[in-house]
Amino acid sequence: MEKLILLTNDDGIASPGLWAAARALQPLGQVVVAAPQVQCTSVGRGQPSGSSGRIETLAGPAGPAYAVDGTPAQAVLYALVELLPRAPDLVVAGINYGDNVGSGVTASGTVGAALEAASFGLPALAVSLDTDPEHHYRHSPDVDFTGAAHFTGYFARRLLDSRLPFDADVLKVEVPRAATAETPWAMTRLSRTRFYFPVRPERRALSEPGPLGYRIVVEPERLEPDSDVRAVLDGVVAVTPLSLDLTARVDLAGLGRALRG
Repeated sequence: MEKLILLTNDDGIASPGLWAAARALQPLGQVVVAAPQVQCTSVGRGQPSGSSGRIETLAGPAGPAYAVDGTPAQAVLYALVELLPRAPDLVVAGINYGDNVGSGVTASGTVGAALEAASFGLPALAVSLDTDPEHHYRHSPDVDFTGAAHFTGYFARRLLDSRLPFDADVLKVEVPRAATAETPWAMTRLSRTRFYFPVRPERRALSEPGPLGYRIVVEPERLEPDSDVRAVLDGVVAVTPLSLDLTARVDLAGLGRALRG
């Protein structure tokens, strides 16, 4: 039976990164695209009740594609319960404009979509490309997705051929902006450092609109040598297995005794 791949993203249905991923995945099976109608960067795994759930059917490169009035995680849910003929063999989220690294990954709609899929026991891959922040919220044609598309296809094929081990629920792949098919990749851990820092709004009164900005701050001396941030800075593709289990890796019994005094 032909493999069935669900493809989504958080940059919206019109993102060139989404369609670069679709072309990379086509040789591997039937690719069904279900993605947010509009830009949904940084919504995490959110499922706001205000989403209408309206779905527009579009012409994709190899069949129908679906633009969902909802978040990336909701696009995954609609695909699973309404759009797909069966459970997909793989769910891919990306290719995202910008890194999803360090302690901020829970804010990522790309990672959120992959986690949503993983919560159903489905193999999930989240792919992001390092870009200038000026490209994070617009579909710039100046961004070259060739290297990221190669690694999307490469790791998708691996996940279709063999399942991840228990507790590795999502494979998160971060691709440096200058990456090619020859760029090395390495297994990494999620850095505990922050990558995106908030910027104070410029306004005269708190009652005025004041969207938060952000800036990238990297402190090399604080980076773990085996982390995703360190790898991307070194020009290496960072491959990080993520777990749905957010339980701290501590002695639970010992912590319980300490909390009881």
